[in-house]
Amino acid sequence: MGKLPYKKGTLFAIPLRSGGYGLGLVARMAPKGKIILVYLFGPMRLELPNADELSDISPDNAVRCLRCGDLGLINGSWPIIGEMKIWIEDKWPMPNFVHKESLSNRILIRKYSDSDPSKLEGQASVASAGHLEQDGLHGYEVVELILTDQLKPH
Repeated sequence: MGKLPYKKGTLFAIPLRSGGYGLGLVARMAPKGKIILVYLFGPMRLELPNADELSDISPDNAVRCLRCGDLGLINGSWPIIGEMKIWIEDKWPMPNFVHKESLSNRILIRKYSDSDPSKLEGQASVASAGHLEQDGLHGYEVVELILTDQLKPH
């Protein structure tokens, strides 16, 4: 396998199905790639920004944070814009996710490894967790659909 075209702190564009782009940031990655944690940002942009225009992004203004595959970065569907000038990993935490079991309706909080978003470290049953992102591992095209829906005018 060759060198990956991204690393933690890489900024990239996500083409929206309605036209234009959303933005993404690689916050975590499995040691050999394939699975990444991305923070996603709006607003919808008509043109690709340069990395200097994105110096003010932070986890607080992300619209979503998802675990997904890296194929969009590998195959060039997600154009790489550049890298954060200063990458401070602790500023971009690995969040917990919520999973609802379909048969029992039990709600679980899932914690993934801070160093490998492909490794589930543990889970705990809770009464509710409405504020957490749904657990899942999304393909790059699904991420495009999710962000297109998230950034559409309401």
